[in-house]
Amino acid sequence: MTLETAEAVVFETAAETLVFEIDERLAGARIDAALSAVAEDGSRSYAQKLIVSGQVFINGAPLLSKKEKVKRGDLVTLKLPEPKDIEAKPENIPLVIAYEDADVLVVDKPKGMVVHPAPGNERGTLVNAALYHCGDSLSSINGVVRPGIVHRLDKDTSGLIVIAKNDAAHRFLAAQFEQRTINRKYFAIVHDNLTADEGTIAAPLGRDPKNRLKRTVTTVNSKEAVTHFKVLERFGSFTLIEARLETGRTHQIRAHMACTKHPLLGDRLYGSGKNAFGVDSQMLHAGVLGFVSPRTGAMIECTSALPEEFIRVLQRLREKTGALYP
Repeated sequence: MTLETAEAVVFETAAETLVFEIDERLAGARIDAALSAVAEDGSRSYAQKLIVSGQVFINGAPLLSKKEKVKRGDLVTLKLPEPKDIEAKPENIPLVIAYEDADVLVVDKPKGMVVHPAPGNERGTLVNAALYHCGDSLSSINGVVRPGIVHRLDKDTSGLIVIAKNDAAHRFLAAQFEQRTINRKYFAIVHDNLTADEGTIAAPLGRDPKNRLKRTVTTVNSKEAVTHFKVLERFGSFTLIEARLETGRTHQIRAHMACTKHPLLGDRLYGSGKNAFGVDSQMLHAGVLGFVSPRTGAMIECTSALPEEFIRVLQRLREKTGALYP
């Protein structure tokens, strides 16, 4: 399971227990598949290990078979094992580098790559690759598990992420995120047709009380969240949008679009996930990242082209419906 998920869904009275309810999207799925679906950075093999070790319960009863299927309304309880110390190790993993200097490294992260090590995903992460590429030249502010990591992208969100090579650069970049001067633009394909050509979603996000793996619009224990969007192309039943983040909350674009009844195509956590395009995760790409250089004060802006899967889906939509521009 993902460490980010574990941090996000833990109850105050049970620091090692995760609880979520099965909805219509996961009804009929095997329990191991359901667990890996809702815990985005998790792996099915890790979920299976937890099942066979007796750490998964359905409606209070211990689960012994990873093949058991869940029903709508089932309450799944997952007791996480005691966390073990994890130290990221360098791995020779190819990186697509959009920009690099003595202070920062901007990587074009592919879909499917986890940003930092976590139980069940201790190897093959962006941090492992960055350690090999940069050696000891990464900031230490976030410790041995997340060296250099200033912000995150979800596992299945592709695109640009900046890594700090030293503590001074890390603090400088973190201040820009806090002051909302970072330029972050994402591209997403969402369900249905947006009526407005552009707009702003200003709605606080907090944990969903029914599924604490998710974020939802709420005033309870929430944080301010602001997303600006612009329609780029219309396809009738789908819309291509550009989303600009003013704040950077967990799952912000995904949760905000879902709350407006326009979940992202392929999003298994905030939408049905089912589609005719063979897409198995959210269609979301971090295409623009701009920030001020910690050393020179100059503006650095990086861009990333849409990945092949994104282009393939857009081509199919254009062939089927024709592009209707705003």
